[in-house]
Amino acid sequence: MDNLAVKFGEKLRAKRKERSISQDDLALKSGVDRSYVGRIERGEVNITLDKVYRLASVLECEARDLLPILKKS
Repeated sequence: MDNLAVKFGEKLRAKRKERSISQDDLALKSGVDRSYVGRIERGEVNITLDKVYRLASVLECEARDLLPILKKS
């Protein structure tokens, strides 16, 4: 998968751990399958904006807090 998906997954995992939420709880509260949350965190999938906002809501953060910062080339 591309670098953006990996970076998003890393940020999602860090925020989830910062909030002491398990993958199971995040999945249940956001309505996203637990195995899919794992795939997101590993950067194996590109997710929809809808899911970004649902995950951010459960993590009590802004969606932009989960998005990777792009470096200008």
